[in-house]
Amino acid sequence: MPPKITDKPPKTVARELQELRAELDKTIPHKHLDRNVIIGTWNIRAFGDLTERWTEKKGDSPKRNLHSLLCIAEIVSRFDVIALQEVKGNIKCLRHMMKALGSNWSLILTDVTKGDKGNDERMAFLFDTRKVKLSGLACELVVPDEKNIGEKAFDRQFARTPYAVGFQSAGHTFILVTLHVMWGEEKERIRELKAIAKWLADWATNVNAWDQNLIALGDFNIDRKSNPLYKAFTSMGIKTPEELDNVPRTVFAKPGDKELDKFYDQIAWFTGEDKLPKLSMKYSNAGGFDFTKVLMTQMSTRDISYRISDHYPLWCEFLVRED
Repeated sequence: MPPKITDKPPKTVARELQELRAELDKTIPHKHLDRNVIIGTWNIRAFGDLTERWTEKKGDSPKRNLHSLLCIAEIVSRFDVIALQEVKGNIKCLRHMMKALGSNWSLILTDVTKGDKGNDERMAFLFDTRKVKLSGLACELVVPDEKNIGEKAFDRQFARTPYAVGFQSAGHTFILVTLHVMWGEEKERIRELKAIAKWLADWATNVNAWDQNLIALGDFNIDRKSNPLYKAFTSMGIKTPEELDNVPRTVFAKPGDKELDKFYDQIAWFTGEDKLPKLSMKYSNAGGFDFTKVLMTQMSTRDISYRISDHYPLWCEFLVRED
């Protein structure tokens, strides 16, 4: 019988987890009941199948095993709610990670986006039920029929459909919209980003009557602030926190490398300008987490990317009570 992720890990894995916890303690704010909400986003590379073994053997496929998955689960556990991208049709990793997280955790996810551009992907939210509950809202963003939109409007469905879910925590309701924008020709990405930006602005104005908060997060496949892709995404007034401006997004980003110019993953919301609603939760801080400092340090960056991920997780802390 293969080992289980809930089994006691080997000593080498336990030591690495201890080092990981210490680094997480220094990097990500602690979760406090009725005081803050830690919201995360993470594109976990091809998060699908799993090799049910603690120790890696030559020829293993996939490379991600119980050791890797337990490390991923430890990082995920530091958030109150986290949006995951690249969850595959095969949800073996997801099922095993939920077991590792324990009975206080729950999830909600989409079905698989069909077609080649959909890349056999799902969108998922995982959340700690001790602090966060579902509000009852869950929907996917669907582009209207051509007869209902203008000639120059976005006229196809999204390759990977954005997913919106409502949550509640400490008396605050907030809607998280996660997306994984297609990679490809810049012109097409700009059109998709502009369509998403307009939809977010329209919806934010709509839900304001219920005093709800709208936050977009995920892999936007955009570049730095001067780039047309970033401008397209922020064209309707949504803002990103300055604290994320210098945070590397992928394990391949090195000092002086153009990869640092990529903003791929992002967290954004409206700040009360241009008649768009301001969050009722007070923004506190934001950052990323570089797991390569403590995990599998003997491996190449490429090898780590297949076991943990090629993207770093991002996080934002919001205060729900101040005293």
